[in-house]
Amino acid sequence: MNKVVIRAFRATDDPDACRKYLEGHRRVLEAHGVKKVSSASNDWMENPSVYVVSVEDTSGERVLGGSRIHAADGVHPLPFELATGYMDPKIYERVHASREKGAAEICGLWNSVEVAGLGIGSYFATRAAVCVVSQLGIRSIWALCAPYTIRWSKRLGYDVVTELGKDGTFYYPKLNLLATIVLNQDTEDLSAVRPHEQEKIEELKDQPDQVRVESPPGKRFEVEIDYRLRLNNLELESPYAIGEVGPREPWPFEDDKEFEQLPEF
Repeated sequence: MNKVVIRAFRATDDPDACRKYLEGHRRVLEAHGVKKVSSASNDWMENPSVYVVSVEDTSGERVLGGSRIHAADGVHPLPFELATGYMDPKIYERVHASREKGAAEICGLWNSVEVAGLGIGSYFATRAAVCVVSQLGIRSIWALCAPYTIRWSKRLGYDVVTELGKDGTFYYPKLNLLATIVLNQDTEDLSAVRPHEQEKIEELKDQPDQVRVESPPGKRFEVEIDYRLRLNNLELESPYAIGEVGPREPWPFEDDKEFEQLPEF
């Protein structure tokens, strides 16, 4: 049986693990012909509002995949704002409004070839993200999905945001590829989540650190996952749920004609 560890931590707390995650992500993207990606830069490693869900081997030496959670803090734009906001400025307003109850973006999902098909670097890491944001007092999660991941995101309570882009889609990360903006509007109310997934998510929220055997959706094999999702050094009050939001202050790059808008994330 395959065995892995899925753990969560603030990016600034574990620079070495972040570097391993970043290099693995870059290798996967380059293998698919994507060489310049905003969420594969290393700026996030010094951002205290970024949390990593890292999939590792049991020794902790190798990172096999994972995802990142960027909390909307009003200081750092979310990666998909940088990547697609210039194509539809309504994105900025929607993210700003979602900060009322706390908002974040899950991005940078990847997995190595050796665990491809296990759901480890994508499906289970996305499910784990709900457990992580609940510890941060965040209720809304944004994401950019490739076409083949939309059905999995819907299982986990995400809806396509059809009022953005062209029915929710953008050409991204390259001009011949499509990405879709999805949103889980309330991670506390799991009524939009498949019943089986509701149970799994509630168990992780109640007990972030646990070992259990999982079966990826549609697969007949099993994976033993050592979940270590409890975050350390958290403040008593969430800094991300800001209550009633006032007028939005434009990001400096919105008016910067020299700013290089990336067609990728």
